[in-house]
Amino acid sequence: MTSPNGGGLRSRLEQEGYSVHEASYGSVVGEKTDIFDWLPKFRDRMERVLSCDSQDAVYLVSQRNDIVVFKSCFPNNEFTGPGQPPGDATGPELTVWNAKAAYSGLLEEFRKYPQTLFVCVTAPPLAPNPEPLWKRLARWVLRRPNRLPASGVLAREFNNWLSGADGWLKEYSLTNVAVFDLFDLLTDFGQSNLSRYPTCGGRDSHPSREGNAKAANAFVPFLNKVVHQWEPRRGRRDKVPT
Repeated sequence: MTSPNGGGLRSRLEQEGYSVHEASYGSVVGEKTDIFDWLPKFRDRMERVLSCDSQDAVYLVSQRNDIVVFKSCFPNNEFTGPGQPPGDATGPELTVWNAKAAYSGLLEEFRKYPQTLFVCVTAPPLAPNPEPLWKRLARWVLRRPNRLPASGVLAREFNNWLSGADGWLKEYSLTNVAVFDLFDLLTDFGQSNLSRYPTCGGRDSHPSREGNAKAANAFVPFLNKVVHQWEPRRGRRDKVPT
């Protein structure tokens, strides 16, 4: 939210009445946010997550965060292959099946906290040209294949599963988990499997200011919708928000 290429998400959330408490790199909560880090983080440090005020600061009273938004960074779309079912939730190889196993394990943790809304944001896509020209030329001379297109296809498969009605949340009975598909948004909704909003001329997978602004514009109404659908007291699921 504080990136120089930010899209104004924090201010937009605050205008909607949300109080934003951010944890990012350099903090206990904000470090280690890869796919295989989420299960141990939410299993072992949930109270720290729920009591986080900012970075390593915690609330001085019994206040708790009602909504937890979490996201991995773009390297988590650099899949090496489909893998084998049922997958290993600890990885370490980033296959589609291992990633599915890791996220499936999260649901049992989220089930323990029906009065907290967990919003998963899919990782942004990889840039179309993530390496300098000389490296691409060297790879061409050495006849080494470009694995980026294959990674993009696998990333699409995984993120469709994560956000789709027949995927991750299909059999989850509570209303306290939702998915915002940033991957799909930044690939222009299927126009590509790679980022349409990269920085540094397509070499850096971090989203550009334009991409982040587009994401912020979409995320705020999405969050308002899932908050209204969420039933923190009863915790039953009438509709899967996507």
